[in-house]
Amino acid sequence: MFAKLIPREGRFFDLFNSHAAQIVEGSHALRELIMHPEAAQERAGRIDAAERSADKITHETIALLHRTFITPIDRDQIHQLINTMDDVLDLIQDVAESMVLYDIRQTTPEAHELARICEMSCDRLRTVVGLLSDLRESATIMKTCEEIDRLESDADRVLRAAISRLFRDEADVKQLIKLRTIYELLELVTDRAEDVANIVEGIVIEHS
Repeated sequence: MFAKLIPREGRFFDLFNSHAAQIVEGSHALRELIMHPEAAQERAGRIDAAERSADKITHETIALLHRTFITPIDRDQIHQLINTMDDVLDLIQDVAESMVLYDIRQTTPEAHELARICEMSCDRLRTVVGLLSDLRESATIMKTCEEIDRLESDADRVLRAAISRLFRDEADVKQLIKLRTIYELLELVTDRAEDVANIVEGIVIEHS
């Protein structure tokens, strides 16, 4: 009788999926913002809304973790995963806020490419999180994690080339500083997506 009253797994995977959907929404708005900086306020508002929704999901996940006796995966892994996912969207918000704060009205092909890589990384993040509830899909999960790793390496390469071009071609020091900040924040988004992939890989390895 008592065993029936003990919360067992909860809705963790549903919450992960909901959070991942907000990350994808934020990444889409981010790419649009970078492509069309003249509408920065509108896109930044979309990202803020996604970040607020994701924060609520994070808090709900942590609260559920405290109420749940038996969890589907390790408690520390749940905590790490949801918080690292939250970091991804926080960084997307940082990019948007910096675009507005610095009043950046024109972006570069390198910024466009970094935003595209961020969007692709977030799309794949949603895929691996969505597969996490069925570890029989471990091969697909690991392959998608590898894709996220490759995208992070692509972002590193683009960042290096972008900064090199900035110091070579940009005469306006203020513009150089602004764009360098945007480039580095965009690359950090892919770093955090890779961190999520690493956590997921650890979960898969532990349960295989």
